[in-house]
Amino acid sequence: MDEQSIYEMVVDAVRQALADEAGGGKIRIAKRFVEGDVIFKDGDDREVKKVEAAVFFKKVTSVREQLRVLEQKINNNPALPAADKAELQAHITRCYGSLTTFNFLFREEADHFKGAGGKD
Repeated sequence: MDEQSIYEMVVDAVRQALADEAGGGKIRIAKRFVEGDVIFKDGDDREVKKVEAAVFFKKVTSVREQLRVLEQKINNNPALPAADKAELQAHITRCYGSLTTFNFLFREEADHFKGAGGKD
């Protein structure tokens, strides 16, 4: 194995380890949507916007990652009182609950969004 291949393997392993530690890992879209589209239509059944399902999926999972970062910043902020942290955390949990609508896009059930009740 040449140096470039070894370097690429190490970089990939480090990226995967960091993603796993951040709670991200490799989240995959459901197989049936891999080459699909999301189509938005108006009330007159006219197509307004068409987005590749994979692009839409990436945007939904990006929202999740940003919510996770926000959660970490809130929880690790020493200036915020516990009551404020709890209130902000409740808002984030409700956001996750709203995102459960998109659980059908995920290949693995373990990757689904969970709301306040911990259910889909």
